[in-house]
Amino acid sequence: DTIETLDVSFLLASRRSVGRSSWSVVGGRCFFFPPTSQCLSLLSDEGFLRMMNAFRLLGDMSHVVSILILILRLRVSKSAAGISLKTQELFLVVFVARYLDLFITFYSVYNSFMKVAYIASTTFIIYMIRFQEPYRSKYDKTQDAFLHFKFGIGPCAALGLVVCLLKGVFSPVDILWTFSIILESIAILPQLIVLQRYREVENLTGHYVFFLGAYRGLYILNWIYRSYYEKYYRHNWLVYTCGVLQTILYIDFFYYYFISKYYGGKLTLPT
Repeated sequence: DTIETLDVSFLLASRRSVGRSSWSVVGGRCFFFPPTSQCLSLLSDEGFLRMMNAFRLLGDMSHVVSILILILRLRVSKSAAGISLKTQELFLVVFVARYLDLFITFYSVYNSFMKVAYIASTTFIIYMIRFQEPYRSKYDKTQDAFLHFKFGIGPCAALGLVVCLLKGVFSPVDILWTFSIILESIAILPQLIVLQRYREVENLTGHYVFFLGAYRGLYILNWIYRSYYEKYYRHNWLVYTCGVLQTILYIDFFYYYFISKYYGGKLTLPT
């Protein structure tokens, strides 16, 4: 993903124009050490344009819209009822683990801005629900009871470590990146459980979950597009598997979301 990693395809395609440079591939991720300012220009401008397409851009924008809708929903309703704090905490762990490369590699202004925006906005949402009134008092812990450390972070961290060991990858940055990919695939689960318990989904909450799911669906189309049109595109089956799993979790919600919009009724989930 644009916000996740720098593509092998770009490096292979551009290394002739870059000249002598030092780069290595670890577990499908690239660490590039350009010797001149010309290389940095390629990474920030030409490289960004090569890695961007309509599906990816729409996916990123869908993700941004989902976050903005969630903040708007909290502000308008003055309540965190129906919102899963556990999901927000899982996403924060995903972003922090994945974007540690902010401190070691610069890809583009867009890339860096989006990474910081995801971390900052998710932190802000967690702060609102945990510490600010009236959101704190109107957050129902009993409905948001998924044990996200025990059944989310712990197992995903163990699985990520096993995957990296099997691949012979021992870089801390790469291990954390792999962990974040696995964890993101189930991060929405606490939110879906909360909605299932409330059954009747508030309008803005429904839009928030829809755009969050659309983001991942658009990224799957992005992978398909790139596999056909990028000559040096490198497949990552872990990313594919986790992305498909994440999308599958939304299918039931999508069905009832579209039914409610088609008939003009309230979004109500089955028991």
